[in-house]
Amino acid sequence: MGTSRRTLLKRLLAAGAATGLRLPLAHAEDYAGKVLLVIQADGGWDPTSFCDPKANTPGELVINHWAENDEVRQAGNLPYAPFADNEAFFEKYYDRMLVINGVDAQTNSHSVGVVHNHSGRNAEGYPTLTALLAGHFAPSLPATYLSFGGYSYPAGIVRPTRLGSGRLIQNIANPADADRNGSRFLGESDWSALERHLSATAERLAAAPNLIEADRRRLDAYRAAHRAEGLSAFADALASANFANGLQHHVQQAVLAFRTGVAVSADLQLGGFDTHDNHDDASAPLLSELTGAVDFLWNFAEEQDVADRLVVVIGSDFGRTNYYNANDGKDHWPIGSFIVMEKNQPWTNRAVGATNPLHFAQRVNPSTLERDSRHGRIIHPKHVHKALRRYLGVEESAGAQRYPFNNTEDFAFFG
Repeated sequence: MGTSRRTLLKRLLAAGAATGLRLPLAHAEDYAGKVLLVIQADGGWDPTSFCDPKANTPGELVINHWAENDEVRQAGNLPYAPFADNEAFFEKYYDRMLVINGVDAQTNSHSVGVVHNHSGRNAEGYPTLTALLAGHFAPSLPATYLSFGGYSYPAGIVRPTRLGSGRLIQNIANPADADRNGSRFLGESDWSALERHLSATAERLAAAPNLIEADRRRLDAYRAAHRAEGLSAFADALASANFANGLQHHVQQAVLAFRTGVAVSADLQLGGFDTHDNHDDASAPLLSELTGAVDFLWNFAEEQDVADRLVVVIGSDFGRTNYYNANDGKDHWPIGSFIVMEKNQPWTNRAVGATNPLHFAQRVNPSTLERDSRHGRIIHPKHVHKALRRYLGVEESAGAQRYPFNNTEDFAFFG
């Protein structure tokens, strides 16, 4: 193979490393377990106007303007704030939701809050739940762990694929095909040369006696290049989809990746929740966008036959103060919430954890999940992550064992 051809191959391999895709392309595995989608409300949302609603307390500063003329409402067993589009969301999905309130992030710092809530540890170094699931159940899928922004630290367990535009996937899956504009990722002569080199190398390796393990893996990889049906199916699905905008666009890409079998987990992000000014005016449309995207997610997952396998986790950096500042905004507050969603589960339609009327975290008994000021514990992100690791079947994985939550109580969030 000439110098130009070697350069071409190196560039292709480098492109795969940059995106998190493995080249030559791996075929889809027959994974039929749960798929996980985590949505990060970046900036610090306000649970008191969402899933941990707080009315105003006489003699205290106003915690919520909506509570001046309205009251806390309830859908199923879940209380919610009559704010933004919460009513439609909770009334439709209360039976798929577990709300965990009173989670103390132990910080007012965005950087620490993001790391703590999305890894379970308040210092960098621990992997996300999405990385653990992908690394344990499907480490060799072409794009097993998707990231659309936010905190997606894999801790060396698995390589994330940072996906923005689906066009890159189409180019890599079908590099010899022209795109909608008639241009090719590879010219016809370059593609033919690469095909000849792949075939020749595969034949040479197959004929060699006593292959060492490294060459056997290379042979398997070359063979896999000709059965990339998973990634090609994903590329075809992306090419034929009518995409929405913003977070819903990323939702579609993640669900299509789950359906075509190239990914099992994804991190998504919606920013803007750092509402230091005009909190209500800024927060209401963001919450509506968030709940609208989750509604869109479940509808699209149903269309794609993914909904019965889908687990959704929603969280943020921390919460907002239990009063408005001089600019009618709310500042940083360490107490937040998580929402976990799944269909047809006995642990849904429940709100657990506890905060008092001024949104201070209260001690909870890990076994009963009832308020227990004497023997209870304050819930921290590590408790939520430990419970989710166990529920999703990754607690005993090699990755989880490498990054354990030692001396951490077991909270019976999932029974």
